[in-house]
This record gives sequence, C-alpha cells and structure tokens, in this order.
Amino acid sequence: MIMEKKRMDCPSLPPGWKKEEVIRKSGLSAGKCDVYYYSPKGKKFRSKPQLSRYLGNTVDLGCFDFRTGKMMMPSKLQKNKQRLRNENLTINKGKPDLNTALPIRQTASIFKQPVTKVVNHPSNKVKTDLQRATEQPRQLFWEKRLKGLRVSAITEEVLRSMELPKGLTSVAPDTSDETLLSAIASALHMSSSPITGQTTSAAEKNPAIWLNTSQPLCKAFIVTDQDIREQELKVIQARRTLEDALMADGLARTVESSRDSEDEAA
Repeated sequence: MIMEKKRMDCPSLPPGWKKEEVIRKSGLSAGKCDVYYYSPKGKKFRSKPQLSRYLGNTVDLGCFDFRTGKMMMPSKLQKNKQRLRNENLTINKGKPDLNTALPIRQTASIFKQPVTKVVNHPSNKVKTDLQRATEQPRQLFWEKRLKGLRVSAITEEVLRSMELPKGLTSVAPDTSDETLLSAIASALHMSSSPITGQTTSAAEKNPAIWLNTSQPLCKAFIVTDQDIREQELKVIQARRTLEDALMADGLARTVESSRDSEDEAA
C-alpha cells in the first residue's frame, strides 16, 4: 500500500507534541486520511480516548478535534463530526468498513469554550480518585452495542467467530455468548489492567448498581496453568502456519520476479 505521511507541530497540545497525517494512495481505502499523535518521547496515539487517558487532567480535551488537532466550539465540533461521517460514507460507499474503533459512548465536556483546568494550586485542596482520573466514564452496558457485529474479509466473506471458553457466564441481562466474547476481547484490547470479570457477588444480583465498568460483563474467572499451556500450543501452531504461508508467498514472488526478468531479457 502506498502512503503519504505529513508530520507537524500541534499547538493545541503541550510543547513537543506532533500530529501526523497518513494519506492512503492505493488499495480499497485510497483517499482516506489517518491521523496520529506523538508525545515528546515518541509514544504514538491512534485515538482521542488513548490521548485522554495518557494526558489525564493536565489538558482538557473536551473541545479537542482529533482530526484537525484544534480546540473548537462544541457546535462547530459537532458539525465537523457530521461532515466527517458524510465524507466517510461517500469514500467507503461500496467498500468494506475497515474502521476498528469500538462503539463506546463517553461523556463530553459541558463547557461552551476551551478552558484550562487547574488541578494543583498551593491554596487549593483537590481530592482525586486515581482510578477514575485516567479514564472518562462509559455508558452502562455499552458492550451491548457489539451485538450483531461481524468480522469480514476483504472479499466481504464473514469470518468464523471464536467460541466462548467454558466457565464464562454473563451477569448482564439479555447478553448472548457472542456479545460477551466481544466484550472480553474489547477489554483485553483497551485495558492495561488484568481482566478478572465481576469479582463481587452483588453485581450478579443487581448489575445496574454494582457493576464494575472497567471489567467485562461476566462472572469472575480464573485462568489455570492448563489453559495457558493449551493457548501456547495454539499460538505455536498459528505461528507455524503463518511461517509456511510467508515462505510460500516469498517463493511465489521470487518465481514471478524471475519470469519478469526473463521476459525483459527476451
């Protein structure tokens, strides 16, 4: 795939932050622009939630437009989001949806204009909850939005989904095994903390009150040594299959290159 990259300073973020635009020049997603941000230490961020978790309370990103890298009025930010959705519909019309962002609804800023939030001052006593300061609240039972989503190949063929491991049961009402599996996979993808499930028995009786939103909608579970060994064997087998496929692809490319050289010489 051919891509064009542009990196520039981002004045809306602290000094040293960079914004990178990657424009796809070929393939099914030709014309689409991906936006990334780099911290002064070179750490890469692919989405606004990642950026928000990293910066915490140091920068208010409520009015920050991830696509443009600017602080905007809420009304203008909403118009930009609507325009971007319309552009994506036009670009991706007739093409598979390659967006991997999870459908999570998070709280938005209530301020009508950009503000600077001061959380540390000699004359102020600020109480902070370290567990909540790094991440915005999520909608309760947001995992139900994953219901009905399917993974498709480029040929639009629906891929076979994984099976739910034995011993995992849901604590949320009206949640299928497929949705629960997607919720666990999402938690593993998004969270850097251990995934244990709902550790309190109260969550099973009344999940709307006692649910731990940082954990998937399943009862507490334990991963045994046997489970780890079985997974290691699956990973080894998958790597061998991938290695064989790469070797076959490399040989095919070599043969094709040799044929092209012979045709040019003739």
